Amino acid sequence: MSERHAPEPQAPSPDYVQSLARGLAVIRAFDAEHPRRTLSDVAKTTDLTRATARRFLLTLVELGYVRSDGSMFWLTPRVLELGYSYLSSLTLPDVAGPHLESLAEQVRESSSVSILDGDDVVYVARVPVSRIMTVAITIGTRFPAYATSMGRVLLAGLTPEKLEDYLGRVELAALTGNTITDPESLRAELDEVRTQGYCLVDQELEEGLRSIAVPIRDHTGEVVAAANVSTQAARHSAAAVREHLLPALLQASSAIEADLDRVHSQSTDHKGSLHA
Repeated sequence: MSERHAPEPQAPSPDYVQSLARGLAVIRAFDAEHPRRTLSDVAKTTDLTRATARRFLLTLVELGYVRSDGSMFWLTPRVLELGYSYLSSLTLPDVAGPHLESLAEQVRESSSVSILDGDDVVYVARVPVSRIMTVAITIGTRFPAYATSMGRVLLAGLTPEKLEDYLGRVELAALTGNTITDPESLRAELDEVRTQGYCLVDQELEEGLRSIAVPIRDHTGEVVAAANVSTQAARHSAAAVREHLLPALLQASSAIEADLDRVHSQSTDHKGSLHA
């Protein structure tokens, strides 16, 4: 049997900055089990010479990321800035995406998240399973809020004043024979959505399309987005949508809300630590 050799390490790209990589390695040398380290510890952990490790440590001390008493080194709360930058950059699509993928795989139907922009819903995240509409839906696709399940969930989450403004200006055009076009009927529908916590729209946006949506709330309880599952009417009756799709959708929206709350809490805690 021929001797097997370990693969050669991949050469860094021409843009690779070795000093930056080494500086990050020095920061990562500290952890919960080793919050304080000597210069020798850091050099051994990072596979750097003592002289090189010392230069990086003293640079980090000067920048405020590390403190030292002369023999030991430890990280300061300022390193939280690095994580806070990432947390504060997370967006709703980043958070919702993995949960939509799991939802779509579970129910084998397309799932989406939208926000309200003016009088329309705008898709900000989507996992398609099959083409169920004549119009291709992509990130940024807009539909009139009044005729969509996500739109009605978002409208139901408006303040009474904002909702009245909307109802006073919107033109409720009939997109199919089932579309609600009477303002009072729409108002009653939104009241029901607000009470039951979900909205089922049955072939009002497009013939043959059923869609069910639930709200996504932020840490204050405000409705900031909506998540839905869409299906062909021939594949699921309205009762089947409620029975089989709604529970999974509610579970996904709760998971998205939990992650949004976690991101907010971590961002707040990290930001507070920076100023402590």
